[in-house]
Amino acid sequence: MQNTTHSGTTQAPQQFTAPYPPLELVTRPNLTTAETAYYLNRRPQTLRGWACYSGSGPMVPKRIFGQLAWDTATVKALAGVAV
Repeated sequence: MQNTTHSGTTQAPQQFTAPYPPLELVTRPNLTTAETAYYLNRRPQTLRGWACYSGSGPMVPKRIFGQLAWDTATVKALAGVAV
């Protein structure tokens, strides 16, 4: 068994960078499923369930070329962010 010694250098703690901008700064009309899940603190699969079973969730997405598009104003209202 080898004894290893660590050097006395310490690394600066890594800063957390959010994957998406704050919801207050988003001006696009629609959000992706991943973005909406992030802002509503839900898993993307939960939102896909809302899309499949209309009426099972607080909102229903639009479908644009087969992709789910979630209304930004509705997401802001659900998250409690001023529109």
